Amino acid sequence: MTYTPYFIHGETRPGPWLVTCDHATNVVPPDVNGGDLGLHRTDMERHIAYDPGAYGVSQELGILLDAPVLASNFSRLVIDPNRGPDDPTLLMKLYDGSVIPANRHADAAEIERRMEMCYRPYDAQLARMTALPHTIVVSVHSFTRQLRGREPRPWEVGVLYAEDDRLARPLIELLQAEGDMVVGDNEPYSGHLPGDAIDRHAIRLGRPNVLIELRNDLIADHEGQKHWAGRLAPILTAALERCAL
Repeated sequence: MTYTPYFIHGETRPGPWLVTCDHATNVVPPDVNGGDLGLHRTDMERHIAYDPGAYGVSQELGILLDAPVLASNFSRLVIDPNRGPDDPTLLMKLYDGSVIPANRHADAAEIERRMEMCYRPYDAQLARMTALPHTIVVSVHSFTRQLRGREPRPWEVGVLYAEDDRLARPLIELLQAEGDMVVGDNEPYSGHLPGDAIDRHAIRLGRPNVLIELRNDLIADHEGQKHWAGRLAPILTAALERCAL
């Protein structure tokens, strides 16, 4: 089969949303070190290689919002599409205690090769799908409950944003009003990452946007993914109504 660096679901759906999943799979293309980064399979199943559960949530959310879904089809350890081209973490050589053997000696030429194979095709589709001025971007990610050597994280869901919080602010308020989850306000990370996918394809174009982080143990199976998509869809709709975009 011919390798494809991205998947699009429901491209003709008419909703105003675009659901993106930057870290959808842990796939290593055959042309990258023979399809193997040199990591043990258990590491490739960890959050360091992709965002477990996020792809399933994205697909379900796209159905419920009647929105197209764009998802990457390469591990973030191959090249990270949620980083700017000049970001030092674009190609990780060490991540959460694990050395990535196939990345240790990757030079500029190898990075450029992976950019051309994976990063740029996905980025081009993202640019194309955010070109319409009415587009509202919701990017779905997941995070691990505990990094090695760190304290457990208390959040079930995080809402990330940069200076444009038109959608994020009412979304946080509505999630908190549910009363049964710990909601991170720009946690477990800051939403300000110059040059990342949201910056490149939403903020710079003035598109309303939000990045949602779900704790990956909550969406580890289809039931959890469907449950969280079902919770998020009406809340996102209500948040959009509140901010009157």
